[in-house]
This record gives sequence, C-alpha cells and structure tokens, in this order.
Amino acid sequence: MTTAEDKIAQYLQEAHAMELALVRTLQAHGAMTPRGSYRSALDGHLRETRGHADALEHRLRELDRFPSLAERGLGLAQRMAGQLLALGMAPLHLARGGSPEEKLLKNAKDECASEAQEIATYEALEAFAEQVGDERTAALAADIRADEERMLSTLREQLPALAEAVTDAELKGKSSFDVGRTGAAERVRETRRAAGDAARHAVHDAREATGTLSRTQEREEHRQPLPRYDELTVDEVTGRLGDLTPAQLRHVATYERAHKDRRGILEAVERQQEARDREHATA
Repeated sequence: MTTAEDKIAQYLQEAHAMELALVRTLQAHGAMTPRGSYRSALDGHLRETRGHADALEHRLRELDRFPSLAERGLGLAQRMAGQLLALGMAPLHLARGGSPEEKLLKNAKDECASEAQEIATYEALEAFAEQVGDERTAALAADIRADEERMLSTLREQLPALAEAVTDAELKGKSSFDVGRTGAAERVRETRRAAGDAARHAVHDAREATGTLSRTQEREEHRQPLPRYDELTVDEVTGRLGDLTPAQLRHVATYERAHKDRRGILEAVERQQEARDREHATA
C-alpha cells in the first residue's frame, strides 16, 4: 500500500524534474533574448529555478528519497546535454516561425503556461502535505509557489510590449531585434574576452619569466591608442573605430579595459571586430 511519505516523495520528485526542465527552457529562451526587462526577468527566474531544484533535492534527501547514484548520473548527463542543446539551438529557433519578435512573444506565452502548471503543482503539493501533517514540505511548496506566482505576473506584464514589437516588426517593417544583444551573442563575446585576456596574461608572464619585458615594451602597452585618447568621449572614440586596423582595435580594447573600462567603447570595438570577421569569411 502506498504511504503518505511515498506520495510526498513522488510529488517532490515530479516537481524536481519539472524545475530541471524549466532550467533548460530558460537557458534556451535567455540565449535568444536581447538585454532588457524581459531578459532580466528570465535571468532572475533562472537563478530562482535552480534554487528551487536545490531545495527540492534537499527535502528529498531529508526523506531519504533522492534518486540513486546511477539515476543521478544519468540525470546529470541528460541535463548537461540539454543545456548544450538549448544554447546550440537558440539561433535555429530564431530562424523559424516568423520574425524574432514573434518568437519572443511565443516564448513568453509558453513560459506563462509553464508557470501556471508549476503553480498548480505546488498548490496541490502544499494541500496534500498539509492533509498528511508534513508541515516542512507544505511550507516549501508554499514558498516556491509564491515565486512562481510572482514570475507569472511579471511575464504577463511583458506581453503588451512584446506584442507591440511584433506589430512594429511584421506590420510596419520596423524591427527592434538586435541579435548582438542576445544571451548567446554575449556568451560568445565573454568567451572571446576571456581567451584574449588569458593569452595576454600568458605572454606577459612568459616575458617576465625570461626577463625580456623591457621598459620600452611596458611603455608601449600603456601608450594611448589615439592622440589625447584619455580626453575623448565615448562617441568620439567609437566614431573613429572604423578607420583603425585590427591591431589598433585590439590596442583600444586593451587600453580601455586597463584604464576607464567604458562598456560603450568595448562593445563598439567588438562589433567592429565581428563585422570584419564576417567580411573575411565571405571574401
């Protein structure tokens, strides 16, 4: 015969699997969403969702009902594959089913449906736990349900603006979508920056170790990339980037990161580098 604890464990495991699936969905949707209030909501809820999964796992461990080591290994492999697939599929999703703005609106509607399902799941879990006297599980379900209700409200607030973007893009020909501001594009840029920084540090360390980094070289690394660079505004610097060579663009980025670290300039340099990469690829 099924016991109350068996049923609680079943509901907790179902909720845990649901949260892990939502993590993959939010990763994929965030990868194709430009920066803004909608993306901020997705990023924030992704962090919440991971926390929900951890809290459910903790409760299952307290009940000694968490999956076996073999089951956890399979689940981890599936989650990793799902995360990679989510990020890799983001550009394909954008290419299907109308404008990118339409895809974002569809994503938001799907997310609303997912949140409604989660709310119902946790409301039922809370009620059952209260009926069998499991106050800790009931409190956990109530806390998570409150987060899901807040997210559903936030998503619904985004719908008018997302619908307006579809109207502008598909009926007026005024697209507002910037692929360079999506999560996937930012991940690529972060990787490029990290690789560049690592390479520069490695060269610097190697030179120091062999004693070949002269004072002349040090002065060159800190030389202003443009005349009176430190006095130039962001607009003045970005307006001149198109005339610079690839080496000069790298110099601007290196100098800017070491001194004022102005995001407008660094992002403009990256756009120039990406545009030139595309030109070389099609040449």
